[in-house]
Amino acid sequence: MLTGSIVAIATPMQPGGELDLPALAKLIDFHVANGTSGIVIVGTTGESPTVDFDEHCLLLKTAVEHAARRIPVIAGTGANSTTEAIELTEYAKKIGAHACLSVVPYYNKPTQEGLYRHFRKIAETVGMPMLLYNVPGRTVADLANDTVLRLARIPGIIGLKDATSDLVRHVDLIKRLPRDREFALYSGNDDTALAYMLLGGHGVISVTANVAPQSMSEMCAAARRGDVATARAINERLMGLHTKLFVEANPIPVKWALAAMGLIHDELRLPLSSLSPQFHDAVRTALIEAGCMVEGMAHA
Repeated sequence: MLTGSIVAIATPMQPGGELDLPALAKLIDFHVANGTSGIVIVGTTGESPTVDFDEHCLLLKTAVEHAARRIPVIAGTGANSTTEAIELTEYAKKIGAHACLSVVPYYNKPTQEGLYRHFRKIAETVGMPMLLYNVPGRTVADLANDTVLRLARIPGIIGLKDATSDLVRHVDLIKRLPRDREFALYSGNDDTALAYMLLGGHGVISVTANVAPQSMSEMCAAARRGDVATARAINERLMGLHTKLFVEANPIPVKWALAAMGLIHDELRLPLSSLSPQFHDAVRTALIEAGCMVEGMAHA
């Protein structure tokens, strides 16, 4: 079971919108060097809705090959078509990804029974370790704890990324999970990640880790070993990032921040556009306060 800070890595793009695979390789090296526990490639932060199927597969392959088992790679393979999710998951298994992350199908608003059958079908068809991803703020549909508990008994479904920030729900799920197998629980929100871990979670799939990988790794390690004072101090320093990286829809602010640090181009695909100028100072200040860059050194 992976624990700690797992980055939901941004997808670098060249001016004009083509994939920037050399920059992706450098980001992976950056995370290996700074203690990140794992990489989620082509999730929401990786702009999965705007890369086509072939590009999606190319990003997965590039990440797995460049990581070269130095760091686990979790492939984002979710879709609102069960057939497409299976195809992506089969490809991720073929190229040797550590696991896959499958988001609740968006827009078509399936029932709880539909969600159960969707994830069960993927797991039983492909036979690859799968993390469920519940983010109702993006998908509208909400994967209920009762459905998670049903899915937790299916071989191959190994955990959950929970982006609800509902800590009461988190505690309820831990209490009711079967004791006869491990089931990983990751926060999907940076601002509540520390509390989530202190209440029994195993880590966070993080946006903040894109720009502050070492600090996020250290915070998670402190929380996991019960050093609450250290974890709180780091979290307080990072709280500006936890909040300001969401002043506009993710990944708009984090790609601007990575560009300000000189790591990628500030390039997104429509319908996403670059961070609005009125937010530049707030994000830059959060980067400086977190120790990600020195004042006056911004590239963006």
